[in-house]
Amino acid sequence: MFREMRRKKQALSNEEIIAVLNRGTSGVLAVSGDGNYPYAVPLSYVCHASRIFFHCAKSGHKLDAIARNEKVSFCVIDRDEVVPQKYTSYFRSVIVFGKARILEEKTEKRRALELLAAKYSPDHEQGRLEEIEKAFEHVCMIELTIEHISGKEALELTGFKPSVNSQPEETGTT
Repeated sequence: MFREMRRKKQALSNEEIIAVLNRGTSGVLAVSGDGNYPYAVPLSYVCHASRIFFHCAKSGHKLDAIARNEKVSFCVIDRDEVVPQKYTSYFRSVIVFGKARILEEKTEKRRALELLAAKYSPDHEQGRLEEIEKAFEHVCMIELTIEHISGKEALELTGFKPSVNSQPEETGTT
């Protein structure tokens, strides 16, 4: 169902993929938007137990799209260093495919909110718990269950050096 990565030499290991997701502070969620136009929106997230959680308002484009089609993708860029003299960039990114759902059950929603808040404010437990309490009824939490995940980095970051006689590979990201 999901395409195999063509440039396997550049594939990240599962450990590297998880590290990218844990390091990242923002990603881009892509959904099937209004009129079947793709809708991609940057957001804060937390990855926990093979799921990604993010928050949003209780109404809007993103929620309408998820209600119509639960299948989404999510991308995190870990590195993007332009190297002008080589006409390339040294990149590292991860892309996730999965199904999104709104967390309706209060215990589930609270746990996801606590995970998200702890990621962005790890040293302020009392403050984040107060903020969760204040915002709880006005915020929506969404869970993305991962069905497929891959990560890729620039050949230059892999340590692999092509021989002089080898065919050049295409450039680009995941």
